[in-house]
Amino acid sequence: MTRQNFPRSPKALLGGLAHLGRFIDKIRLRNAGLIQDYNYITVGFDKYLVDFLGIDAKAFEQRVLAGGADEELLAWVKVHGCKPSDEEIAQWSQELLASGPNDDAARRRFQGRLEDIATKRGVPVESLPPVSTWVDVIELDEERM
Repeated sequence: MTRQNFPRSPKALLGGLAHLGRFIDKIRLRNAGLIQDYNYITVGFDKYLVDFLGIDAKAFEQRVLAGGADEELLAWVKVHGCKPSDEEIAQWSQELLASGPNDDAARRRFQGRLEDIATKRGVPVESLPPVSTWVDVIELDEERM
């Protein structure tokens, strides 16, 4: 996978929402056959986002694939979702961006992701920048760190 095929950062806010722009990019890139090895819709941040917004993931996927700018897709979410307040959106986004592994199984997955990144880069895991959140791991994996 080349850098141009990475979806945008989960930190890029759309309507105050972390990950929404990334989710849109993932739908488009996956449909174009440019990413296949990403968590998709039913797990991870995609699922947290879909659940928070109260939208039907498959209906949103179809809407994204029908075309339109980010603002049009955000408007669709506002019409078809549960309409959280600006404060709820800000809190949810902040929590998502700060989330890290919270149990032993998650810590093992986290360490495994770091080991995979180090292997891809051909360096020891200890040489990677220190990270503590899942977003950091994404940023590191997609060469934004």
